[in-house]
Amino acid sequence: MEKLSQKAGKIMNERFGKDTVIALATVEDGVPYVRNVNAYYENGAFYVITYGLSNKMKQLEKNPLAAISGDWFTAHGEGINLGYFHKEENAEIAGKLKTAFAEWIDNGHNNFQDINTCILCIRLKDGLLLSHGTRYEIDFTK
Repeated sequence: MEKLSQKAGKIMNERFGKDTVIALATVEDGVPYVRNVNAYYENGAFYVITYGLSNKMKQLEKNPLAAISGDWFTAHGEGINLGYFHKEENAEIAGKLKTAFAEWIDNGHNNFQDINTCILCIRLKDGLLLSHGTRYEIDFTK
């Protein structure tokens, strides 16, 4: 397994550096749970706007290990609750999420006045990316 190469990084940014639906898997009491989420990729992590009291966030609080799957990509990582969407420390990534999710972000699905509306960061550890016959086994920790 090698660190994220420039070519693999470019593919990751092209495929996932925008509003993308990925499958997110968590585990609770040895039982896996999978759901689709809208995500945005940047610098070895996927970002999701979610509700802090949702099942996925409760599961990640108990066990932060997560797996994701997207367009010819699968990976393992750690789910990190960055806290309230409008928290000062989240301003930069929140702005990027507003841009990436502009088509639907203000459709009433999210309540940005609720402090439980948070940003989930899935910090990747390792992944497998396939592109045009090339297999990239990536170690995101290097």
